[in-house]
Amino acid sequence: MTRRLPWGPMARMAGRRTLFAAPVLLLVTFGVFAVAALSPFDPVKAYAGTAGLTASQAELDQLRANLGVDRPFTARWWDWLTSALTGDLGTSAVLRQPVADVIAGRVGWSAMLACCAFVAALLPATVLGVLAARRRGGLLDRAATALAYVLEAAPAFWLGLLAVWLFAVRLGALPSGGLTDAAADTVTAGQVAPHLVLPVLVLALSQLPWFYLYVRQGVADALEEDPVRGARARGLSERRVLLGHALRSGMLPVLTLIGSRVPELITGALLVETVFSWPGIAAATVQAATSVDFPLLAALTVLATAAVLAGNLLSDLLYGLADPRVGFDG
Repeated sequence: MTRRLPWGPMARMAGRRTLFAAPVLLLVTFGVFAVAALSPFDPVKAYAGTAGLTASQAELDQLRANLGVDRPFTARWWDWLTSALTGDLGTSAVLRQPVADVIAGRVGWSAMLACCAFVAALLPATVLGVLAARRRGGLLDRAATALAYVLEAAPAFWLGLLAVWLFAVRLGALPSGGLTDAAADTVTAGQVAPHLVLPVLVLALSQLPWFYLYVRQGVADALEEDPVRGARARGLSERRVLLGHALRSGMLPVLTLIGSRVPELITGALLVETVFSWPGIAAATVQAATSVDFPLLAALTVLATAAVLAGNLLSDLLYGLADPRVGFDG
C-alpha cells in the first residue's frame, strides 16, 4: 500500500509558521528603518550625487523635505508599512524607479543563480559523502574531507576572484562576468549559459563542504545501525543496503541543514553576484544600504527574511515526510 501524504498536518504547520512570520517581518522592517536612521550615510547627498557638492544648505534642506527624510524614522516606517500592505512598496530614491520593478527585474536572476548552485552543490556532495562513508579512512575519504575543510574556510569572494583569474584570464575559457557578452543586443539562453557557469561553480563550492560533511557523517552512522546490519545479515547486496537503507537514514540530517543554509546561500549569492557583475539583487542591496534608500532596503530585507523562514519551513516539512515518527503537530 502506498503511504498517503499528511496534507492536513502539513497545512496546519504551514499556517502556524505563517502566523509566526508576520510579527517577525514586522520587527525586521522596523529594525531596518531604525538602523538606517543611525547610519552615517546621508540619503540626500546620495540622491543628489555630484550636484549635491555645489548645492546650498537651503536646497539640501528642501530636497530632504521632498524626500521625507526629515521626518522621524517611526513616521517613515509607518507610512511605508501601510503602503506595503496595499501592494505599494514605494519608490527607490537611488535607482529612481518603483521598488517592485527593481525587485521584479532582479530577483529572477538571483533565484536562478541560487537554485543552480544549490543543485550543483547537493548532488556531488551526496555522491562523495556516500562513497567516503562507505570506506571511512580510505584515500577518497581523507582527500575529500580535507578538501571540504579547505573550501569551508575559503570566503566566497576569494573563490570568485580565483575562478576569474584561472578560467577567464589565464585560460580564457569562460567570461569573467556579466549576463551576456558586451556586444549582445538580446538576452538569450545561449548567451546566459556560459556567463552562469563561474558564478554557479563558485557559489556551489562555498556550500558543498557542509552538505558533504553532513551526508558523510549521516551515512556512516546509519551503516552502524541495527536495521542496516540486519539487512546485510539477510544477504542483501551492498548497493541495496547502501542506497536503500543507509542513504535514506543518513540524509535526514541534511534535510535540517537545508533551512540553516538558506541565509548563507543568500549571503554567498550577494558576494558572488558582486564579483561577477551578475544582475541580481546584490547591486541593489549594496546601493540601498550605502544610500540609505529606506523603501528599497526594507523590501529587500523582508524578501531575504521571508526566504530564510521559507527555507526553515521547507526543511521541517521534508524531515516530517522522510521520518513519520517526527510528525507535523509538535
